[in-house]
Amino acid sequence: MVDNTEELIARTPEEFQSRLGIAVRTHHEVVQIDRSRQRVAVQGNGGTRWESYDELVIATGSVPLVPAWPGVDSDGIFTVKTLADGRAIRDYIEQQHPRHAVVVGAGYIGLEMAENLRHWGIETTLLEQNGQVMPTMDADMAEFVCDALEGLGVRVHLQEEVVGFDVYRGRVQAVQTRHGSVPGDLVVLGLGVRPQTTLAQEAGIPLGVKNAIRVTPYLMTEVPHVWAVGDATQTLHQVTGLPSYVALATVANKQGRIAGMNLSGASIAFPGVLGTAITRVGSTEVARTGLTWAEASAAGIQAIETRIQAETKLGYFEDVSPMTVKIVAEIASGRILGGQIVGGSGSGKRIDTIATAVSAKMTATQVVDLDLAYAPPFSDVWDPVQIAARTLVSKI
Repeated sequence: MVDNTEELIARTPEEFQSRLGIAVRTHHEVVQIDRSRQRVAVQGNGGTRWESYDELVIATGSVPLVPAWPGVDSDGIFTVKTLADGRAIRDYIEQQHPRHAVVVGAGYIGLEMAENLRHWGIETTLLEQNGQVMPTMDADMAEFVCDALEGLGVRVHLQEEVVGFDVYRGRVQAVQTRHGSVPGDLVVLGLGVRPQTTLAQEAGIPLGVKNAIRVTPYLMTEVPHVWAVGDATQTLHQVTGLPSYVALATVANKQGRIAGMNLSGASIAFPGVLGTAITRVGSTEVARTGLTWAEASAAGIQAIETRIQAETKLGYFEDVSPMTVKIVAEIASGRILGGQIVGGSGSGKRIDTIATAVSAKMTATQVVDLDLAYAPPFSDVWDPVQIAARTLVSKI
């Protein structure tokens, strides 16, 4: 949907150097951390050299999950993590003209890739091992997302376990599942990510949840003079207070800023995460934050939930769209724990109201009392989030 991929680059190495005085060395890889002598081994320019550090920040990110399925290394099978990955898929489409695409995994990446492939006019099948798309949402909310996918012409196959691939002359032809074969001369794997922490582990830096690097609230590791940020690190969930792993751009960007300030002499704590996220399937917006009812129960919190149907604006506008809002709260206190929204244009960003309420430990009553903006082109006099909160108050 973007013609020039150069537009997707926020900062070039040249900009870092000219504007900030920071030397960015692309195509260089740190292959070893020597903690005792405070130095790193760097491969690049045809050799390996040691570079010393006063303070080290590990921001090695994450890598896509790729099971060891037979044929997974064949041409036509892609993951989507970097700009180069996106370019590779686009080049493959333009050069090979695939007719049938298969997306494996129905999380954020899977949904967005299915939409993009349909945008290119390619017949697309989405395979998901679980019984619903968007496993981070409740099943009843995920049904709306599934309907949106099918509305775009995506064939959705749930409870499909991939076991391998049919390959001819080195190129993928189909995806093999336990239920049979799904034709596909282009396959995109969207199975999630894992923290890229082998370097840290080999250096003896303690790891935590999902082998992510353990850090203090100030983003220091348990090793002196070593910090870590982004997808490589674990963090705390703001509601449960438990260690968590959430690989999102918003989290990484905020952590990078805080670590930089602390390295410069500040003392700022990262508050943790809620897993707030938003995406789109065609004209349907999908968003979530905090805990679902099931997650709250698993954390030992007695919770209650409500789901309401509303519209994005007053009904006499031509572009009004339906939306569904679900909010979860603690029974004893009425504290908002999380929420989910699925609906038409103008629905998704309302999740920010719920995320703010969760972060501020607001109760459902306090959300009802919020002085939110109203005008007919934008909302009913009672915002759908407040209607859901009002219903929660009644239930509690």
